[in-house]
Amino acid sequence: MKKLKVIVSGGGTGGHIFPAISIANELKDRFPESEILFVGALGKMEMERVPAAGYRIIGLPVMGFPRKPSFKMVTFFLKLYQSMRQANKIIADFGPDVAIGVGGFASGPVLKAAVRSGVPAVLQEQNSYAGVTNKLLASKVDKICVAYPNMERYFPADKIVLTGNPVRKNLIGKVVNKNEALAYFRLDSEKPVVLIIGGSLGARTLNESVMENLKLIQNTKAQIIWQTGSYYFKEMLERLGTNCPDNLHPMEFVSRMDLAYAVADVVISRAGAGTISELCLLGKPSVLVPSPNVAEDHQTKNAQSLVDNQATLLIKDADSKEYLLKETFILLSDKPRLKSLSENIKKLGRPNAAKDIVDVILGVVKTAPF
Repeated sequence: MKKLKVIVSGGGTGGHIFPAISIANELKDRFPESEILFVGALGKMEMERVPAAGYRIIGLPVMGFPRKPSFKMVTFFLKLYQSMRQANKIIADFGPDVAIGVGGFASGPVLKAAVRSGVPAVLQEQNSYAGVTNKLLASKVDKICVAYPNMERYFPADKIVLTGNPVRKNLIGKVVNKNEALAYFRLDSEKPVVLIIGGSLGARTLNESVMENLKLIQNTKAQIIWQTGSYYFKEMLERLGTNCPDNLHPMEFVSRMDLAYAVADVVISRAGAGTISELCLLGKPSVLVPSPNVAEDHQTKNAQSLVDNQATLLIKDADSKEYLLKETFILLSDKPRLKSLSENIKKLGRPNAAKDIVDVILGVVKTAPF
């Protein structure tokens, strides 16, 4: 029996990397003998996260296209040329049965090289607004797995399969006991809980919204788990000094997200595709503050698709300091609205996303059985 060989390429952010690892894990569960090789961009977070998940990765010198004309354009094309040559060699040496692109810099050269060599290829697009790399590759690949409806605006309709985004397995598998979660964070079971998450590095706007509203926080019954992110943690602690309200719990990073979600009555977050998929799956009421610093403002489009389904509250980044916590505390005291948001967002969840994506991948492989 032939061993299945798969290349997974892309990355740059957790939003690309977590789905890629979830897809690889699903493939490994089904085909333990399969060989999976990741290809990422040198210096980007996939070069650490992927080996930590137990997979081999090769880095390409590729970089993003410069937004303004400068000498960096020369560097960009030089690195792209080097990356294309390296990608061609990787495809020739590894001989994959299928190539998967999850978006991000490295995805372009690898998928291009794969398609040129006659290797079947599948894209996975996490956002409601398609990324540049995926749009450029769309006409050349066999199938495109998407997380949102109406993606015909960006991709050929006959290639699209609506699968949703895969989420971290530990969030699906077991039902977490809420009492265990309360004990873990040392919280009072009688009081509501707000979870603030701005990604592993943190989000300046969310952190500043907390700092601007310490009095408001102090005067509410809610308990707040506040993931500042590693980039801001030290600064936030220094600025808080001895003025940290008793009900505010700053943390650099929440490693047990399963427990944090279990205990949260409302989640405040950016509107990255991965986080939204988790909120949908778990049916969590949320207040989303889309980051304005992302390509094509895709986080606003992600959040708006939930707003259109009465499944979240959206606060603009510029309005966050003034309205974010006020609106969150009003929502906390409105039980019927919390219930409605929870029910509506859960309808949008796709718990079998990783399985469905792997079904699509196996459907394009020409060399079965393996």
